[in-house]
Amino acid sequence: MKRTAFGFDLPQELIAQHPAPARDGARLLVVDARTGAWSHRTIRDLPDLVPAHSLCVPNDVRVRHARLFLRRAGGGAGEALLLRSLGAGVFEAMVKPGARLKPGAAATVVDPQSEAHLARIEILETLPEGLRAVRVSSDHGLAWDEIDRIGRLPLPPYIDHLAEAEDETRYQTVFAAREGEAVAAPTAGLHFTPELIAALQAQGCGWHPVRLHVGLGTFRPMTAETLAEHAMHEERFEVPEATAAALEPVLQDRSRPVLCIGTTALRTLEGAWDGQALARAGSTRIFIQPGHRLRTADHLLTNFHLPESTLFVLISALLGLDLAQAAYAEAVRERYRFFSYGDAMLILNARV
Repeated sequence: MKRTAFGFDLPQELIAQHPAPARDGARLLVVDARTGAWSHRTIRDLPDLVPAHSLCVPNDVRVRHARLFLRRAGGGAGEALLLRSLGAGVFEAMVKPGARLKPGAAATVVDPQSEAHLARIEILETLPEGLRAVRVSSDHGLAWDEIDRIGRLPLPPYIDHLAEAEDETRYQTVFAAREGEAVAAPTAGLHFTPELIAALQAQGCGWHPVRLHVGLGTFRPMTAETLAEHAMHEERFEVPEATAAALEPVLQDRSRPVLCIGTTALRTLEGAWDGQALARAGSTRIFIQPGHRLRTADHLLTNFHLPESTLFVLISALLGLDLAQAAYAEAVRERYRFFSYGDAMLILNARV
């Protein structure tokens, strides 16, 4: 299928720049994949909409302060987005300007407002896909905890402001683990409050996190003409023992419905499940597209995605392209807010 089949008109002003005043205050478009019917609700209605005794699967990864602002040796500005640790203070990174930050180059990590020097970065080598191996050196250590101290949250490129105090709280889920090295939030999880989770549990729903370290693919649009030509970026996942113990019997006999909270949780389950067991750790390049039949989740909660993105392709796989386009046209007509800080969609009966 051609990439352009997954385009739609999205007014720029519908891309949310800030979160809703309350985490659970977002609007919710509920779409039944089996019947094609939809309705307009709110996130607070989830306990009434999610089937009782569902197993809820969120992604509990923590977003790291992985965006570093640089001052190059000649005085020019630059940036590095650290994607994952390679050990001993070395990270895989996306850097710009790539033409200047080649192996052998060095720069100073600075505060983007005060220009205060925070650390030093050295470009060690070029990696596949135009990435770099970089070494970050400072007086306080080299692990992610130190990067969190000197870096900024890497808000998506369509958000037009640097991370502010509001983002420090609202661009993390309330259930984020200490571990992880994601460069983007699992945005469907941003809507949840402890009270909403408790209300679902009062309905007999389980809460069983997985972890996908959201990586470079989130920021890279599809450029290939066809889906078959698009290469997904590899992302690491982990499935805790307790989650596997709860999910494996259900995935084998389909005795309880499974709700994935976000596309990253769905991609983790689909990538980890071999028909009998869930891999406890690994990596995935899974690209869920029309023709893919879900083997794990029955329902999906997700935010609204951008035109011609791999995530809208995923939605089209669950709903069918015609229904996906119609539902998104309805969301645009009704002025739903799109992407990371936007409203949400609940897809029911995706595995039919």
